[in-house]
Amino acid sequence: MKVEDLSQPLPPVRQFFSYAMTAIAFLLTGLALLPLFAILIEILRQGLPNLSLETLVSLPAPIGVTDQPNGFANAIVGTLIMVGLASLASIPIGVMTAIYLTEFGKGGAIANSIRFIATVLSGVPSIVVGVFAYGVIVLTTKNFSAIAGSFALAVLMLPVVVLSTEGALNLVSNSQRLASAALGSSRFQTTWRVVLLSALPGITTGILLAVARAAGETAPLIFTALFSQNWFSGLQNPTPSMSVLIYNYANSPYVEQTSLAWTASVVLVLMILLINILSRLVTRNRLDIQ
Repeated sequence: MKVEDLSQPLPPVRQFFSYAMTAIAFLLTGLALLPLFAILIEILRQGLPNLSLETLVSLPAPIGVTDQPNGFANAIVGTLIMVGLASLASIPIGVMTAIYLTEFGKGGAIANSIRFIATVLSGVPSIVVGVFAYGVIVLTTKNFSAIAGSFALAVLMLPVVVLSTEGALNLVSNSQRLASAALGSSRFQTTWRVVLLSALPGITTGILLAVARAAGETAPLIFTALFSQNWFSGLQNPTPSMSVLIYNYANSPYVEQTSLAWTASVVLVLMILLINILSRLVTRNRLDIQ
C-alpha cells in the first residue's frame, strides 16, 4: 500500500457497508432503550399529576378519609435510613475487599476464593437474602426492624461493590503503579493516591449501582423491616420503605392508594437520579482538585 492510498476515500461498497452498520447499531440501541423509556414515560404519566409537597411531607391517610393529607414521607425517611446504614456497612468493606483482591492478594488462593464467593453471592435472588436475614436477625431479636432491613440490603450491595470496584481497579494501568513506586512511594501510598484516584469514577459507578439496587428491593424488606404507617420510631422497630409501599399500594383495590403508588414510583426514580447527579459532581470536583 502506498502512502497516497491513505488519503483516498473508501470505495463506495465499503462506505455503504460502514453507513449500514452504523444505522443498524443506532437502531438496535434504540430498540434496547425503548422498554426503559416506555416504563419511565408511564411512571411519569401516572405519577406526576398527584405529586405535590403534601405527599412528600405527610403520612398515609386512612382508607376513605379525604379531609387529611395523604403522602409517604415516612417511607422516604425509612428508605434513606436503611439504605444509608447498608451503605455504611457494605461500601467500606466492599472497597477494601476489592483493594485486597487487586493490589495485595492478586492470584492467591484466598483472593480467588473471595472472588468466587462474591460472584456467587451477586447471583443469589434477593428473596433468599431476605429469608437469610429473617433467620439471622428477625428470629434472633423476635422483631422486625430497620437493622434487619439494613443487614439484608448490605448483603445485597456487598458483592456489587466488590466486583465493580475490582473491575475499576484492574483498569488502572500498571505503568502508573510502577511510576509511583519509582518515585519512592510505598505500596499503600501508591494504592491510596494513584490507583484509587484513577479508578474513582468507576468505583463511584459501581457504588451507585449497588445503592440503586438496594433502594428498589422489596422482598428482603418484607421479610425484615416489614412496614409501618407511622413515622420512623427506632432501629429496633418495623420501618416503612418506598419499595414496600409501592408493592402494597399497587395491589390495593383502592384508587387513592394505587395513585399514591405511582407517585411514590416517580419519587423513587427521582431519588436515584439525584444520587447519581450529586455523586458525579462530587467525583468531578475531587478529580479537578487533584
